[in-house]
Amino acid sequence: MLTSPTDEQLDALAAMVGDAGYLPAGDDRIAPYLIEPRDQWQGTAAAVLRPADTATVSTILAYCNANLLPVVALSGGTGLVGGQIMPDGPLPVILSLERMNKIREVQPQNGAMIAEAGCILADLKQAADDVGRLFPLSLASEGSCRIGGNLATNAGGVQVLRYGNARDLVLDVEAVLADGSVLAGPKALRKDNMGFDLRHLLVGSEGTLGVITAASLKLFPKPGETVTAMLAVPNPSSAVQLLHELADRLGDCITAFELINGKGVEFIRRFYPNWTDPLAGAPPWRVLMEVAGPAAGGLADRIGPALEALLEEGLATDGVIAQNEAQREAFWWTRETIPECNRKVGALLSTDISVAISGIPDFLAEADRRVADVSTDLIVNSFGHIGDGNLHYNVYPAAGRSKGDYGNEVGRIKRTLYDLADEMGGSIAAEHGIGRLKRTDLGRYHDPARLMAMRTIKAALDPNGILNPGAVLPEPGE
Repeated sequence: MLTSPTDEQLDALAAMVGDAGYLPAGDDRIAPYLIEPRDQWQGTAAAVLRPADTATVSTILAYCNANLLPVVALSGGTGLVGGQIMPDGPLPVILSLERMNKIREVQPQNGAMIAEAGCILADLKQAADDVGRLFPLSLASEGSCRIGGNLATNAGGVQVLRYGNARDLVLDVEAVLADGSVLAGPKALRKDNMGFDLRHLLVGSEGTLGVITAASLKLFPKPGETVTAMLAVPNPSSAVQLLHELADRLGDCITAFELINGKGVEFIRRFYPNWTDPLAGAPPWRVLMEVAGPAAGGLADRIGPALEALLEEGLATDGVIAQNEAQREAFWWTRETIPECNRKVGALLSTDISVAISGIPDFLAEADRRVADVSTDLIVNSFGHIGDGNLHYNVYPAAGRSKGDYGNEVGRIKRTLYDLADEMGGSIAAEHGIGRLKRTDLGRYHDPARLMAMRTIKAALDPNGILNPGAVLPEPGE
């Protein structure tokens, strides 16, 4: 059974990281390590350990495993499902990787970069840019999130359509298992069939199977030409058809295709009244799209006629192409500000689901009907990464009402939306993971055989259960 560390054990752990790497419980500096962005939980900790190298991480985990001390690994703390904090149970040791922030090597000739888990995503993108390469993982939190957490949660973002999720951008990982064993690496190989691919086992495991300490990341040619456009569309069905028509005309150069609801634009106007909408007439739906290709590839010359043809077909009713970088940034500001405004409005429920791209229109229409059956006065803002089927269907109280007014209806709404996603062969966790928020839901909606396999792997790699207790895996019958 896991226990809180004793004073003697804390002294031993403090000696492993030195004064610069140790924050005891009660220290004012520990507060930021105990919160999560949506304020749904308040974390607990016996201490925060901030090791500076993989060897120290190994020593810490070996000691905690031998003494049955819970450990919660922490990167940037920007996760939205509570995987980075432990609100109850024995006081855990928080293992922060923030000091492990070195870019060990940039290898443009190999299309790779080796970086430690504590590197901030924006810094990695800049390092790639400095050598004329692209690291395409693109998140709203990239100025503060760290690559270790990005990999541990298999982060998505706005360029999944072309480049894939975080797991598709990693060649190899260096990691420490619960008993302190180090999976050496990371290599910058494109082909390596030496047995099981443990990289993909650890990526997305949310710190429950091991602690990723470094990774070899894929770099791509830097686009020489980028075109960004915002289009008004009549409905989500037109948006999906528009995506496929553009793909037929332009090939695989579409890097982002975002669906924006008119309600999200209303929220922006509420908090940014001086904002100028690139589109006229407040359309009910819009798409923000971006395409990228090599220099002198004639992309700009191709996209104009393609969009014009689709406007004539009625798939879009209006459109604006960014004429410079400032306009491009303004278009993206619109998309990236929607989550901020959502938080200010205060959602009853925020979801992160995925369905097949072709099923998006049906999901949205049926979700609206089912939510209205629960309560007719709810406000819905549904938006997301339509290019990869990832939707954020968010529900808000009616004007003048608060979350407390809806009582048990919030749980009914969640069950309604998750049931629908499951019926359509979708997922209740598209890009943010399971954490603590969706642990019980995982037990309800995941395939029993897959859950059994996951529990078997967890028992094999972390038999004492010290790594992120209470996250991801539900207890049998939960």
